[in-house]
This record gives sequence, structure tokens and C-alpha cells, in this order.
Amino acid sequence: MAEEEPRRRIPLVPENLLKKRKAYQAIKATQAKQALLSKRKLQKGKQIQFKRLEAFVRDSWRRHRDDVRLRRMEQRPGQTAAPQEHKLAFVVRIVDIKGVSRRVKRVIELLRLRRNFTGTFVKLTPLSLKMLRIVEPYVAWGHPNLKSVRELILKRGQAKIKKKRIPLTDNMLIEEHLGACGIICLEDLIHEIYSAGKHFKKVTNFLWPFHLSVARHASRNKVGFLKEMGKPGCRGDAINQLIRQLN
Repeated sequence: MAEEEPRRRIPLVPENLLKKRKAYQAIKATQAKQALLSKRKLQKGKQIQFKRLEAFVRDSWRRHRDDVRLRRMEQRPGQTAAPQEHKLAFVVRIVDIKGVSRRVKRVIELLRLRRNFTGTFVKLTPLSLKMLRIVEPYVAWGHPNLKSVRELILKRGQAKIKKKRIPLTDNMLIEEHLGACGIICLEDLIHEIYSAGKHFKKVTNFLWPFHLSVARHASRNKVGFLKEMGKPGCRGDAINQLIRQLN
């Protein structure tokens, strides 16, 4: 006769523990139901955003200031010819643009600086210099050296493919999209940007705008951080120091 298998013992759970579990599950189900109902309420109608009078005054003042500045710029045009010694500029948006004029907003969008502390490379031409003068109170720009260009692309370079960000970790990706221009690796891409070559526009459109990092103490001491950042406008070669600070 085969030996009888030992019966399995079902572990007993105390009754008070079972009651606690049941009560906990009931509480969770009620919370989930309440969250769903509150979400549906929010989706029914858009919330009313309260805006203080000071915000309207600030926006009106900014628009008036931009209109006066742009009118004076048209009456007294400054330097419009691109400098021969510098062909490349790096532009960083460091000031908020709430309440600015439509023309300034349009130029900010053309430069692809939709968020604070984003940067892009710009080829210096008479048209791009005029655009930089329009947005000068809101951006810092200057002439980056080869080291800054290389560090930015290697650390924060991302490709824009089908409206998605893809890190530049593989040369095959660059060759696939820019191989027709003779750019097959990261070094070719860096050289094309720094030299502002004939395929500069295609290369910069291939890259996503650089999202730079902000110091942790910026939220606690905003005034001190803005002093460290310096004033907006043209900085020349000093833009390399700002790139090191934010990269």
C-alpha cells in the first residue's frame, strides 16, 4: 500500500486581522470613487484662474516698453552687418516673457526658446542680428568657443526625430539623418556647427534646443541667482562662462 500523503494545513488568520483587511479595502474603494468623481467635476468646466491687478499693470507696462524700444530701434538702426571674426552665437533665454509684445513672442518662437534657460545656436547674419536686438532684454547671447560647443553637444545634445527627443549616443543615428550632408558622426556635427557651414540650418533643426540646468539654490534665493546670471544682452566671449555655469 502506498503511503498516504500528509494533508496540507491551511494557515489560520485571526478574525480581527480579517476585519481590518476588509475595512481597509472598503476605505480604499471609497477613496478611489471620490477621486474619480472629483476628476469628473474638474473635467466638466474649466477652472477660473484669478489674476491680480498687478499682473495686468505689469503686462501693460512690458508691452508699452517693447513698443517704444522697437520704434526707437527702427528709427535709429544699429549694427546690422554680421561681424567677420564671429559667425556663430549661442542664445540663452534668462528672463520670463509674460506680457511682452506679439513681435517679441514671435521672435522667441522662431529662435525656439519657449522655456526659460533653454539655448540654441544661431548663425550670425544681418537678419539674425536684428532678431537678437528685438529680444535682447530677455536673452543673453555671445560667441561660444569650440570647447563650449563640444561640451554642450556631448552632455545635452538630443536629436529631434518625429517630435521625440533621442539622445545622441549612436553615430548611426546621425549618419541616417545627416549622411546626405556629409555628416556621419558627432565630431562632424560639432565641426559643422562651430564653423557655421552651409548645412548649419539643417543640423540645428535636427538638434533639440538645449535645456540647461539651474542651480538648486535658485528657488530659495531667486534675487541672488539672477545677480549671478548677470544682465541680458550681448556678452561676447563671456557667454562661455555662462555655459559652464548652466551646463
